[in-house]
Amino acid sequence: MEWIKIAIQVVIAVSIFNVWIIRFGKPTSWRGGNAKSMKEEFEAYGLPEWFMKLIGFLKLTLATLLIIGIFVPDLVKPAAIGMAILMLGAISMHIKVKDSLIKSFPAFSFLVLSLILIFA
Repeated sequence: MEWIKIAIQVVIAVSIFNVWIIRFGKPTSWRGGNAKSMKEEFEAYGLPEWFMKLIGFLKLTLATLLIIGIFVPDLVKPAAIGMAILMLGAISMHIKVKDSLIKSFPAFSFLVLSLILIFA
């Protein structure tokens, strides 16, 4: 079970780094509304730029803690709790702008994976 938890930690962290660093200004099929970048996505949700920066900081910090948690296991549960809360927020924003369910799939998947880390 320990290797599965580590794999989940890596999947969540690498995905967050990908979205918030590599694909930050690029269009993806998962963006909310008709957004072509992270900035446009937060605008579609009616959220200010400072909030996007805060969420990005929190997600990148939690993703980093999940990686560090491979070596310091006490960090995993708090990081997973934080990530689960942020994923609930992401899902609620997709619902707010009436996105198709498929656009919520990544956030829902990371929510489920975070819950596995919390309760496993």
